[in-house]
Amino acid sequence: MSVFDLTSADGTRIRGWTNDGSGPAVLLCNGLGAPAQSWPLLTGSDSGFRVASWDYRGLGGSARPADPKRIGVADHLADALTVADTAGLDEFVVLAWSIGVNVAFELASVCPGRVRAVLGVAGVPGGSFQAMFGPLRGAARARHAGAVGAAKALRLAGPALNRVARSTPLNRATATLIRHSGVVHRAARPEYLLPTVAEFREHDFRWYFTLAVAMAEHHPMDLAFVRCPVTLAGGRRDILVSRHDLERAAARIPHAKLVMLDGSHFLPLERPAELTALLRELVG
Repeated sequence: MSVFDLTSADGTRIRGWTNDGSGPAVLLCNGLGAPAQSWPLLTGSDSGFRVASWDYRGLGGSARPADPKRIGVADHLADALTVADTAGLDEFVVLAWSIGVNVAFELASVCPGRVRAVLGVAGVPGGSFQAMFGPLRGAARARHAGAVGAAKALRLAGPALNRVARSTPLNRATATLIRHSGVVHRAARPEYLLPTVAEFREHDFRWYFTLAVAMAEHHPMDLAFVRCPVTLAGGRRDILVSRHDLERAAARIPHAKLVMLDGSHFLPLERPAELTALLRELVG
């Protein structure tokens, strides 16, 4: 895997990466703060795909913008296009996870000639915070308010979260605890889970939740423009996004395919083979 730095439209330095592979081009709009290791079957040069992605602003190797307000979906969209151009992806399938699904459908909106298909995993196109805590079946407005309130509270707790995250040992016992927590499904293999957690815990969580709060401003999209093939995949045990919300999103795209997998919000770590198969199906 190769990493590279690039300058986005507003001058922010963004860290991109590519798997150095060959095959159909894939632009990965990752989950917020998720490292490349979250996709264990796609980071190798032998994956059968040419994958490119990036770190969100202020996370991983990317710098924070000079203007701290430049952290909305429009800014992430600009970063995504800069990465695609730098990596030489003229046309590509967009693979997206969680918050990245918002960016994926904005890409399909602004450059339909380049986006060949979209595979959205555990996320909805816009209104993500309305879909939070979907299994509780509350009203969308109440769920939105609750999710924003929780993100703001976690932003305040950022320094404490930093200390806890970095002092927690990472070993197979930790992986077992996480896999039996109810948040991540037991299908997540320790050799996939631990490298992801090791990278994720290095974030500044005050900044991480600042980015999350900004994403709440992205409202549900009118999806009438979507003409490319679309597959939405969700986890039956996802405590953040429910099947109900995914079904509503898929219904707004008449040709969309909805696939539910046995897993949680962290399907890339739990069902990598199934997601790769869905990606190959879209490419075909």
